[in-house]
Amino acid sequence: MIIRKLFFFIALLTGLVSCQKTLDNFNLSSPDGKLSVGIALIDNKLNYQIDSGDIESIGISELEIFPNASVTILEASEIENDDSWNPVWGQQTNIRNNYKELQLDIDIDGVSGKLLARAYNEGVAFRFVLDEGEKPAEAIFKCEYALADGSNYYTPAGESEPLGPVDFKGLTDYLQEKNGKKRKISVPLVVESPNQSYLALLESDLYAANGIDPMQLDIRGTEGRILSGNKVELNEKKWTSPWRVILFGKSAGDLVVNTVPINLATPSKLENTNWIKPGKTLWDWRVHGYTAPDGFEYGINTESYFRFIDFAAEKGIDYFLIDDSWYKEVTKGHFELSDKLDLQKVIDYAAEKKVDLMLYYDRRHGEYGDEELFPYYQSLGMKGIKYGFMGSNVDFTREAIQQSAASKLLIDFHDGPVPFTGIRRTYPNAITREYCHAQQDSRRAFTPESFIKMALINAITGPLDMNNGNFDLTGINNGLRQKGPRETNTYFSTVASEAARTLIIFSGLVCIPDAPEAYEAKADLFEFIQKLPIGKWDESQVLHSKIGEYITTARRHGKEWFIGSVYNQQGGALDIDLDFLEADQEYDITYYEDTKETHCKTNPEAYQVRNGKVRKGDVIKAVMAPGGGHCMWIRPTDIGKDSN
Repeated sequence: MIIRKLFFFIALLTGLVSCQKTLDNFNLSSPDGKLSVGIALIDNKLNYQIDSGDIESIGISELEIFPNASVTILEASEIENDDSWNPVWGQQTNIRNNYKELQLDIDIDGVSGKLLARAYNEGVAFRFVLDEGEKPAEAIFKCEYALADGSNYYTPAGESEPLGPVDFKGLTDYLQEKNGKKRKISVPLVVESPNQSYLALLESDLYAANGIDPMQLDIRGTEGRILSGNKVELNEKKWTSPWRVILFGKSAGDLVVNTVPINLATPSKLENTNWIKPGKTLWDWRVHGYTAPDGFEYGINTESYFRFIDFAAEKGIDYFLIDDSWYKEVTKGHFELSDKLDLQKVIDYAAEKKVDLMLYYDRRHGEYGDEELFPYYQSLGMKGIKYGFMGSNVDFTREAIQQSAASKLLIDFHDGPVPFTGIRRTYPNAITREYCHAQQDSRRAFTPESFIKMALINAITGPLDMNNGNFDLTGINNGLRQKGPRETNTYFSTVASEAARTLIIFSGLVCIPDAPEAYEAKADLFEFIQKLPIGKWDESQVLHSKIGEYITTARRHGKEWFIGSVYNQQGGALDIDLDFLEADQEYDITYYEDTKETHCKTNPEAYQVRNGKVRKGDVIKAVMAPGGGHCMWIRPTDIGKDSN
């Protein structure tokens, strides 16, 4: 490491003196000057290095598009950008886009193009642009990451608990063949450095790149050496790579609210976005088999769906999502509808009650044809589609997003979807996706530890559809649902934690999966979920975070704050400093919390709701049971309880 640092110090010093003369050594700083990116030619190959203050965050690492090709830098220029933009929906109302960019015009064995390097205060990104003209039919977009020795690693694991913390050997062991298949590291790879700072490796703007699969990572065998290497199909057309992104944060939570990935995405392709409404949705799938206090048993039938719609209308819930089994089979241009329910009656009833509907589609039952599918859903009056089981097909996903937008439909991808980080800027109708283990999916429950990991790892890529917010935990654990966990007494949570999770996990569509009667029985606790202005956040912060142990998220809408905390099965307390409140203003606060008797395994439905007054500078001790949670709704006293 010392030798590498010395090389780059000399090289960068030379570049700073006269980058126009040498054309082989360059230095790019972040706007605040705290991040420094060095780029140099070593043996006619592009290399980079990143320093964060006095710390070498990324050692000398290769950037490559054609294997073993010789690179010549023809020209260099630098720009600085500082503007802001307003997303259609998101974690912030206004996003500042402040960066410095180095543009290198390059020749790669006769192929002309550019290397773009951007430095933000909170991250760094690289992309190649190949000019129109003759080029090899295949390339390999390679980016190395020389990480600090002794780091800990975390990575998503599909519909299982994320991996980590593991050291480099543990990461190596994870990549060994399983059932005859070699594993890859999914993005983001979160790295906890020995100095306890954090970084994440991922991509953005895959939308703009053709002929390439989602980014995956592997190891080079040497301690700390990580590699992303994606094959690329090329032709004579201009080609732009996705951005390879490195995020930096003092805590794991900083990475979740980092705006670099969405700033790197292609700006919106939609002129009219007035029809795109983030919000909450009820969902039928996990309720089947639930028996209401009046003896009614929920299932796939018209009366069940009327009950969902009635509750949504009463509580101001935006959507009702109808999942699988509304149809029996599909052929080209035709759905054979289920005889268990009258879909048209449901559609008419929802329209009468002013509740919008979303509808599931699974191509495994038969192919309707995507060109016809989205207009058909629109003709039914649907506001969105939940699309399942298409996996990591980039071309399909890109086309489906575009086609759904043309039919003014929101789209929610499930079952191992492409992360497509930043797509919500380009196509804001891409409202959420199941890039995680959604609760009870595959009929398995995830643990509090797994939830916290996904909230601090998977969520870096963007909105997640995780299906939190169950209140009838006892019934689910007793096996009283047709689609609940196969193994009874494995769903470890508390109802206060379930409420908090609906805030913590950012999404444009928050799917609350329990029965209306389960929420009505705990109406005072459900108030917290009911009041959440989903996707309309002006500001979001992660106040406390430790992967696998705890998380506290605070989000602001206008002058109101919503705060949610979750703890692992050890339980504990977190001090919530209210310094973010306005001075000289009294606030009403409602607490939704565990009790002294609450426990995620033995007493999950014990909770309490209480009210109080707070001011700026107050510190709230959020006490959580094992596997528990804590929620707060804070609003200026003069706003009143009926706001929002």
